[in-house]
Amino acid sequence: MSRPMFDEMNASPSEVRAHYQAYAHWLAQQPPEVMAARREEAEMIFRRVGITFAVYGAKDEDGAGTERLIPFDLIPRVIPSHEWKSMEAGLVQRVTALNRFIHDIYHGQEIIQAGHVPADQIFQNAQFRPEMMGVEVPGGVYSHISGVDIVRAPNAKGEGEYFVLEDNLRVPSGVSYMLEDRKMMMRLFPDLFGQNRVAPVAHYPDLLLETLRAVSPATTAEPTVVVLTPGMYNSAYFEHAFLAQQMGVELVEGQDLFVKDNFVYMRTTKGPKRVDVIYRRVDDDFLDPLVFRPTSTLGCAGLLGVYRSGNVTICNAVGTGIADDKSIYPYVPKMIEFYLGEKPILNNVPTFMGRNPDDLKYMLDNMHELVVKEVHGAGGYGMLVGPASTKAEVDEFRAVVKAKPDGYIAQPTLSLSTCPTYVDSGIAPRHIDLRPFVLSGKEVQMVPGGLTRVALKEGSLVVNSSQGGGTKDTWILEN
Repeated sequence: MSRPMFDEMNASPSEVRAHYQAYAHWLAQQPPEVMAARREEAEMIFRRVGITFAVYGAKDEDGAGTERLIPFDLIPRVIPSHEWKSMEAGLVQRVTALNRFIHDIYHGQEIIQAGHVPADQIFQNAQFRPEMMGVEVPGGVYSHISGVDIVRAPNAKGEGEYFVLEDNLRVPSGVSYMLEDRKMMMRLFPDLFGQNRVAPVAHYPDLLLETLRAVSPATTAEPTVVVLTPGMYNSAYFEHAFLAQQMGVELVEGQDLFVKDNFVYMRTTKGPKRVDVIYRRVDDDFLDPLVFRPTSTLGCAGLLGVYRSGNVTICNAVGTGIADDKSIYPYVPKMIEFYLGEKPILNNVPTFMGRNPDDLKYMLDNMHELVVKEVHGAGGYGMLVGPASTKAEVDEFRAVVKAKPDGYIAQPTLSLSTCPTYVDSGIAPRHIDLRPFVLSGKEVQMVPGGLTRVALKEGSLVVNSSQGGGTKDTWILEN
């Protein structure tokens, strides 16, 4: 029996939730033509500033890759302070445990010896990096910037409960859209921020720089931090350039870096400059052609040797992907208990693993009701939403899973919460999720909020930008 949808703003067709009442009153007074004009203004500004997202595999009429604006929705997602405090505590707990887990995997492997995580799940995993065994990283922090995907769905009591859907610990993206969405809302509707006590997010770049400097191997007061990008053709290049500019640090490509005497330097017009911290937006495989993919031109030859000797910090650390693999996700609650001696504050979504025979049988028999994901998939690719698929699509995906069971997990099709959204036909409910960004340096901290993604297609549960999703400003109300 399906549970009723949880709407973030409306408790019922006639009742607005308490934390949305001030906004709902304001919205009811806005003429439709004014909102339409604001929507056009937002699109024009985003296009002018270049807030775009490159879509892999999509081509325009000339065969060139396409860049799309990420649709911005005018109606914010509002979260009351008490809900945020609980979520924040759960996120700090989760990311702390995940960092402990990664350190353990590359050192004592106590959680494997205790029988809580199967050894083959680690050592046969494509994200495991044997080159990191025994390497000490500053403060034991591996995932300095974590993006944790959270959804709200009705629980057994029919109440809206926050669940963690996914951990993104390698090179999580999207924070620039969180910041730009807030700037846009303040530009279009300045009066709203006088009427509502919305917690600020604009200091995120300052916190990010503080986090990166905190893990520098250099003892100087202002270590040299750079952002390493694969280049302008990467889908998130706007964000790479934006964050470098906001932090006041250099944006570099692999060709701008070189190794000499076991240190990393960047080429500048004034000569070589030593680099202490690299905030990399390049996957492990491309970081060092001497160690990983020999044909890569995106990284820097010899970088891993400098890293292993402790003369440069790479954020996020090499090998971090072992903890954000979808096949590891089901074990995170156990990690929290094992490393912290605590019960998880935020629950996982129930997950079936193709590698387990009983789970696999359930997956194959009930695929039409489940969301099935490739364990290494990202961006909404390599997945099947059973209820939204044809019988032929389900049968085809079933054959793929049968051929490589350990490459897939499945989860119930959650009834994701909805939020009123401004669409072509007017205001209508659309499914949303939330990606808060957790920073781990000397301490674990975050700005109050995150990136709310919205599935603009009616009934769709896929919020990813690469699949046509949009974004909303996220308001955390202060008491």
